[in-house]
Amino acid sequence: MASPLFRKILIANRGEIACRVIRTAKAMGIATVAVYSDADKGALFTQQADEAVALGGSTAAESYLNIPKILAACAQTGAEAVHPGYGFLSENAGFVDALTAAGITFIGPPASAMRALGDKIAAKKVAQSCGVSVVPGFVGELADAQAAIKVARDVGYPVILKAAAGGGGKGMRIARSDAELVEALPLAQSEAKSSFADARVFIERYIENPRHIEVQVLGDQHGKVLALFERECSLQRRHQKVIEEAPSAFLDEKTRAAMCAQAVQLAKAAGYFSAGTVEFIVAPDKSFYFLEMNTRLQVEHPVTELVTGLDLVEQMIRVAAGERLAFDKVELNGHAIEARLYAEDPARGFLPSIGRLTRYRSPAPREGLRLDSGIREGDEISMYYDPMIAKLIGFGATREQATSRIVQALDEFEVEGVRHNLTFLAALLRHPRFPACDFSTGFIAAQWPQGFAGAKLPPETLTRLHAVAAWVFGAPQVVIDGVLYTREANGIHAPGQHLHIQSDWTFGPLWQGVVEGLAMSILLGRQGHKFTLRHAGAELKLELLSPRAAELLHKMPDKPAPDLSRYLLSPMPGLLLRLEVKEGETVRAGQVLAVVEAMKMENILRAPTDARIAALKAKAGDSLRVDQIILEFAPQA
Repeated sequence: MASPLFRKILIANRGEIACRVIRTAKAMGIATVAVYSDADKGALFTQQADEAVALGGSTAAESYLNIPKILAACAQTGAEAVHPGYGFLSENAGFVDALTAAGITFIGPPASAMRALGDKIAAKKVAQSCGVSVVPGFVGELADAQAAIKVARDVGYPVILKAAAGGGGKGMRIARSDAELVEALPLAQSEAKSSFADARVFIERYIENPRHIEVQVLGDQHGKVLALFERECSLQRRHQKVIEEAPSAFLDEKTRAAMCAQAVQLAKAAGYFSAGTVEFIVAPDKSFYFLEMNTRLQVEHPVTELVTGLDLVEQMIRVAAGERLAFDKVELNGHAIEARLYAEDPARGFLPSIGRLTRYRSPAPREGLRLDSGIREGDEISMYYDPMIAKLIGFGATREQATSRIVQALDEFEVEGVRHNLTFLAALLRHPRFPACDFSTGFIAAQWPQGFAGAKLPPETLTRLHAVAAWVFGAPQVVIDGVLYTREANGIHAPGQHLHIQSDWTFGPLWQGVVEGLAMSILLGRQGHKFTLRHAGAELKLELLSPRAAELLHKMPDKPAPDLSRYLLSPMPGLLLRLEVKEGETVRAGQVLAVVEAMKMENILRAPTDARIAALKAKAGDSLRVDQIILEFAPQA
C-alpha cells in the first residue's frame, strides 16, 4: 500500500461535515484530529476521529473561529494539514496565511484566490474583468443609508443587500422601497458582523422569479480546472437551500455548457485550485448572471459526487498535496436529489428548534440512498450552531427514480425530541410543481408564507391511514372522527367498504405494510387513546376510542384555551438582542418591539395591533425559550 499523502490531518469543523471528512481520510489511510467546543463534548465526530482536542467555550467565536486555538491543536497533535469543512473558517484567507506561516497545509484554495473570489465585492470585479456576466449593481462598500438609497435608485428597485464576506443567507435582505432599505441596512450589517466579523454589505438588483443554479469546479495546482456540471438549488427559504439536485432539469445543453465555461473562466482568472462553486442566478428566459463564488466545499456536494462518481473530499486532499487531477473529462450519470433535515418548526415559520433527540432512526441503508449525518440518538441540538440534523440523498438513473427513492425514505425517518421539517420535505417533493421543475427561489415563501402546517391528503389516503390506525389499535372496534371501524381477519371494515391490510408489524413507531395494494410507510406516535400518524408530508392527530368511550366523550364539557393575546411571546429559542419599547409606551400595529437572534439570524418581532406596553417581562441579553413571555400589553379599553 502506498504511503498516504499526509500522515495526519485536523478537521477544523464539527458535526456532519467533520464526520464526512473523517470517513474519506480513513479510507485514504490518513489519521484524523477533531477539535471541539464545550457544547460538542462527546459528539459523534469527536469519537470517530483518531484524536480529539478541546477548544473550550460554546460559541463559534470561542471555538471553531478561534485561529490561535486551532493552530495550537495542530502543534499539539502534529497535524500536517487542515480541512476546514464548510462555514466557520473555511473561507478565511487570514486562517490560510496563519497555517502557511506555521508550515501546515490548508486543504482548500490559495489565500490569493480566496481573497479575490471569497469576498463578493472583489469577486464581481474579477468576474467583470474576465467577461463573466454579472447582475447590475454597485460593486463597492456602502458608507451609510443615504449612500445606499442613491445606489438603489440608480440600480432600480427591488434590490438585495448582501454581506460582502459571507454566505448561507446571513446578512441578506430584500428591499422594495427607500423605507424598507433604511430598515434592512442595519439588520444586514449586524448579521454580517455577527456571522463573519465583517459588517460590509453591497447592493445589486434583485432578479424576480430567478433560479439559483451553481457549477462545481475542481482545479489542481498545475493549471487544470474542470467543471463538474451543475446543481439546481432554487428550492430555498430565507436564502437557505432546502432541496438540491444534480443536474438541473431546467437547463438545456447549450446553457449548461455556457455556464460551465464561464465558471472555469472565472476560476482560472483567479488562479483557483481545489473544489469551489460558482453560483449563478438564472432568469426564466435562461439568461444567467454570476452571483458569487464559494471558495470551499458545499453542503450539497454529495449530489455532485453521486452523478460524477468522484469523492470531492479525496480530490481536495490530493490537490492540496500537489497531485495533478488524474482525469481530463467527467461523465454525467443519473440524477441525485438532496434534502436537508433541520431541527426547526415548520408551523412556526420554520423557526429553529433546540433540544435533545429522544429518538433518531434513519431509513434502512439500500441502493440509491445516502445519508450524511453527525447526529446520534440522545444528542443535543444546540442554539449555538446551524440546526441541520442530516442530509438525505436519493440517487437513480432518472430524476423520477431519485425522487421516488428519497420520498419513500423520508416517510421512514424517525425523529423525536425536537420539531423538524420531515413532513415539509416530504410534501415539497410530492408537490406537483416539483416533478414539473416549475419553481424559482421564491416558491416556498409564496406557497407557504406563514409556515407549513402539513400536507392535505386526498380522501382515499386519509381512509387508508385511519384504517391502519384502527388496525394498530388492536381493539375489535374503534371510533375515529365519529366513524366506527371493525377489525377483521385480513383488514379493517369501515362503513360501506373493507380495506385489506398486509403487514408483519408487531410493535414500534415505524409501520410498514400494504393497504389495498399500496405499499405505505407510516410513523406512529401514541399517548393513551391519542395517535399521531406521519405520512406523505402530513401529520395526523387522531383520537381512537371504544364505542362506549366515544359516546361518553360527547357529554364532557369543553375547556377553553388560555388567552395569550395580551402577551408578546418568543416564537423561538434564542437571545433577546434588543427591546425597542419601554413600559407605558403606546405602539402602533407593525411597530418593531424586539429583536431575537437565533442561529445567527436576527428576527424582528412586531406589534400585532395598536396597544400600550403594560410591562416588560424580559431584558436584552436574556436567553429565551420558545413561547417565553417578552412583554405584556395593557387590556384594550
